[in-house]
Amino acid sequence: MKFARVKINNSPVYVKVSGDKGTVLDGDIFGSFTETGTVIDMEKAEYLTPCDPTKIVAVGLNYGDHAREMGLEIPAFPALFLKPTSSAAPHLGNIIYPPMSEQVDYEAELAIVIGRTASYISESEAADHVLGYTCLNDVTARDLQAADSQWTRAKGFDTFAPIGPVIETELDPDSAEIRLLLNGEVRQHSNTSNFIFKTNRLVSLISQIMTLYPGDIITTGTPSGIGPMAPGDTVAVEIEGIGTLINTVKEKDND
Repeated sequence: MKFARVKINNSPVYVKVSGDKGTVLDGDIFGSFTETGTVIDMEKAEYLTPCDPTKIVAVGLNYGDHAREMGLEIPAFPALFLKPTSSAAPHLGNIIYPPMSEQVDYEAELAIVIGRTASYISESEAADHVLGYTCLNDVTARDLQAADSQWTRAKGFDTFAPIGPVIETELDPDSAEIRLLLNGEVRQHSNTSNFIFKTNRLVSLISQIMTLYPGDIITTGTPSGIGPMAPGDTVAVEIEGIGTLINTVKEKDND
């Protein structure tokens, strides 16, 4: 089942998506809801981020090929960092290129959406605390990442975490094709079967550090092929079984 969050009459509303149509829901997908019978055209919808997380927990170096690409050793424990919720951006929204950076890179990632509060859960319990999965672009100011001792500045700019377009509840997250296209050309292509740390293990381990709440995001790392974007570029993250997250890179307005 696919869910999206859209704006209708200036209010956020969840819809159940089937093809190019969305059935408006009354209620909350993290609690209880009913179908209203109202159907909208998703091609004309104004997308919002598919959830409103209290935090975005990101995992670095979760594909062996990417670790080698960066010249880093395979980690014994997931390399974790946080992206601020202000970095979230919706499907079809803009990625703002910050004047502070001279190299902004794309990073295609599968994101886990937490469905139930999780604290100190086991790996076998993890799937019961997950609502579903979505696409995320872990946008990174690569020059600033190299300059700093930690990644907050490089990963934390507004719009540096596009998420969407939908949450898919029925997916094998550890066996899905993932691609990134820049202006229609494939730049990243892998399969989540290449994860170093599988999704249930990530949820369990992170829950032993911080409580995960409904709507929280865990983004699971990027494969090799990362590279720069420029204003005017269109970038798309495609994940088998979920769909395609599309965003346009734009210079920051000076007004």
